[in-house]
Amino acid sequence: MNSHDLVALAGRLAAAEISADEFLRLAAIQVNSTGAPSTAPYTPDLARAARCGFPEVIYGAGKTVESIVKIAEQLLANNQPVFATRVEAAKAAEIATHLPAARYNEVGQTLRIDSSLPSQPVGRVAVITAGTSDLPIAEEARETLDWMGVGTTMVHDVGVAGPHRLPERLAEFDDADAIVVVAGMEGALPSVVGGHVPCPVFAVPTSVGYGASLGGLAALLAMLNSCASNVAVVNIDAGFKAGYLAGLVATRRCT
Repeated sequence: MNSHDLVALAGRLAAAEISADEFLRLAAIQVNSTGAPSTAPYTPDLARAARCGFPEVIYGAGKTVESIVKIAEQLLANNQPVFATRVEAAKAAEIATHLPAARYNEVGQTLRIDSSLPSQPVGRVAVITAGTSDLPIAEEARETLDWMGVGTTMVHDVGVAGPHRLPERLAEFDDADAIVVVAGMEGALPSVVGGHVPCPVFAVPTSVGYGASLGGLAALLAMLNSCASNVAVVNIDAGFKAGYLAGLVATRRCT
C-alpha cells in the first residue's frame, strides 16, 4: 500500500464511511494486493480506472463466489465501484452474505456496489428493445450505464413487426448522445432506428428466435450488413459491451 492509498482509506474512516474494523480489513487487503505475488487465481487491474476512465468489471460466469468477493473487496478497498455481469441468482444471494451492500438485478444478472457515483447523471443514452424477450440483455446494458453514471431512457417493445410503434416514441430519444438497440429474430430494428437519429447506434443481436436464427447469428449478420451509416455492432447478447461503448460516447461528449 502506498501513502496515497492509506490517506484515502483513512479519509473514509474519518468521514464515517467505514468502521474501524472495516478500515483494518480493507488496509490488509490493500497490503496483500500490492505485496508479494499471490497464488490466487485472480489479479484485479486496480489501475484501470486511472488508465481507461472506469474500473475493471467482473465477468461472473465461471467464477466462484469466493473469487468474486475477493475481487470486489480489492476494488472497494481502492474506493472503486463494483460491477459484475452474468451472475446467477443463487450465486448473487451467497455473495450478498459477504457483501451486504451488493445490489442485484435478477433480470439483467448484474451485481453492483456503488462507492462513488456523480450526483447528477452525465449525458443520456437510450436503450431500445425490439421485444420483451430482449429485456435481459437490455437490462445488462442499462445497469452498465447506471454504473458509469450515465442517464438512461428505456424504450421497450418497438420491433419492426409493429412498424407504427417506433415513430410514436421518437421524441423520447431523438436527442440522445448514443443509442443501444437490442434485437433478436432478423435483427432489423437497429437499421430503422439508425435512419432516424444523428448519433451512434450500438446494435446488440440477441439469441432470441427460432431455429434458423442460429442462436443470434442471423441477427448478427443482418446488423453487420446494415445500410445505416451510424450503426455499429457488438457480439451476440453483449449488452454490457454495447452499454459501455455508448456510455463512453456520452461521458466524453459531456466533458
